[in-house]
Amino acid sequence: MTTQAATAETAAHAAPPFGTVPAPMMAAVETTDGEFGELRVGPVEELRLHPFAHVLHYGSAGFEGLKAHRGTDGVVRLFRHEANVARMRRTAELLHLPRPPAALLDEAIRAAVAANLEVAPPAPGALYVRPLLFGTEPNIGAAAAPSKDAQLLVLCSPVGDYFAGGGRPLTLQVETDLPRTTPQFGEAKAGANYVMALGPTLAAKAAAGVDQVLFAPDGYVQETGAANFLLIDDDRVVTRALDSSFLHGITRDSVLTIARDLGYRVEERDLPVDELLAWGGEAALSGTAAVLAGVGALVHDGRTIAINGGEVGHNTQRLREALQAIQRGEAEDAHGWTTPIS
Repeated sequence: MTTQAATAETAAHAAPPFGTVPAPMMAAVETTDGEFGELRVGPVEELRLHPFAHVLHYGSAGFEGLKAHRGTDGVVRLFRHEANVARMRRTAELLHLPRPPAALLDEAIRAAVAANLEVAPPAPGALYVRPLLFGTEPNIGAAAAPSKDAQLLVLCSPVGDYFAGGGRPLTLQVETDLPRTTPQFGEAKAGANYVMALGPTLAAKAAAGVDQVLFAPDGYVQETGAANFLLIDDDRVVTRALDSSFLHGITRDSVLTIARDLGYRVEERDLPVDELLAWGGEAALSGTAAVLAGVGALVHDGRTIAINGGEVGHNTQRLREALQAIQRGEAEDAHGWTTPIS
């Protein structure tokens, strides 16, 4: 193993801090007047950005997050990247950014992973893949106009667990007043959505020592700042039905599909906070970074409510392991979710 690969593997197993180790290569495409140029793959380097760039003033930035997993057979596989391509194109549409052609975005993601295969760590690590699109048109008078120029990048980072402490049960504070973001952009994977959730999350961490905030505006569960939320027991999985107010998680969809395959009943519907607080089963967060992370406690109105006795539940572990087995090529990929890169 080269020094570079060994460094990446060490970073992946020492989970925190997630996403701070850049892989050496990136893919890039420049857009001028709405037209996308040629794909370039080269070393990660600092960007040259005009100070009048649209993104710096009006927040015209969207991104994606997915993973490539190295299996026990040594093959690195992308997981459901076609779904990330579709979602990024939807985000670009919502943000009125030039929309990357699906074939070009697909090629850029594959090329970035292929260029960084050497630093893709073995399980339990993965190569995190971050496509990024932002407006570059130099016009500080364009508050009411979209950027016709943009930059598309695909970055990678060898990672381990997203939450410090690995598979420990998480604690969530239930927030019933504030939404995670504005409803019309909840479906977009835009940087501004994460900034909006940051203040309440930092305040809750400081006040109650929680890991995340579970936003439940008007008394109905929505999502956390960085993941979708599910209730699980021996028979069913319950989660909020998709709408435009929150992110349509690809991991969420994958977990629900696997749950159905394993015989669980899946309920996608409104989830009142009262039902959440009375739940007798398990709870979990789903997301590319989180995978499927068990919840051990909720903090609501100053009191702490244990979930599943404060432990990660066996159903959560079962679903997580089934998902990871597919991602790593250890189980049948019945839905055609994985794409081998090496």
